[in-house]
Amino acid sequence: MKLLIGNKCYSSWSLRAWLLMRAKGIGFTEKLVPLDEPGFKEAIFAEARGSGGTVPTLVDGDVAVWETLAICEYLHDRHPDAGIWPREPKARAHARAISSEMHAGFTALRGACPMNLGKRFPARDRGPGVARDVERITALWRQARERFGGEGPFLYGAFSAADAMYAPVVTRLDTYAIAVDPASQDYMRAVLALPAYREWLAAALDEPWIVEQDEVDEPALVDLRQS
Repeated sequence: MKLLIGNKCYSSWSLRAWLLMRAKGIGFTEKLVPLDEPGFKEAIFAEARGSGGTVPTLVDGDVAVWETLAICEYLHDRHPDAGIWPREPKARAHARAISSEMHAGFTALRGACPMNLGKRFPARDRGPGVARDVERITALWRQARERFGGEGPFLYGAFSAADAMYAPVVTRLDTYAIAVDPASQDYMRAVLALPAYREWLAAALDEPWIVEQDEVDEPALVDLRQS
């Protein structure tokens, strides 16, 4: 399988698919197609004819899958014993529901705080929409952990597609110093310490590209790409 991804510093959707596959030990090669560069869609179509021309896109022979939740489901079908989704039916239903909510929602947080792994910003009021999104997200995290987390550190105990779907949210809350409750802090630490995430982060900080539309217009506390 081949996974087409965007810049690791900025591409939140690429992180989701890549992290899930790496954390679950599913073999693949990656091809990075720089965002906002001439010929971006053409490069995707050259690898995945008939796809959406977006990243991530998973190519498996003559199959192309280009939506992140669809990639999760395809991986679940191809690797039913990998634990892509929780094994217990109630936990699996809950995981799929909150993953779908992530896929479609939280637009205030996503708009105000684009994923940028190269910088850290001071805490400040980012508006009521962001506050509502964070309140809902952390409530979902606590609910999943309390009902299904057991002894493991992730939402459903072991790492699953739901954790991959929320991983870019974890990075946003960290990057923009957004306060959360202690239980959510513990969950964030588990995601940020995941070896697969640390691998992605190291590669992101080595990238040369700057995507201006994902650079917020405010002073950063630190630029990790220069440290």
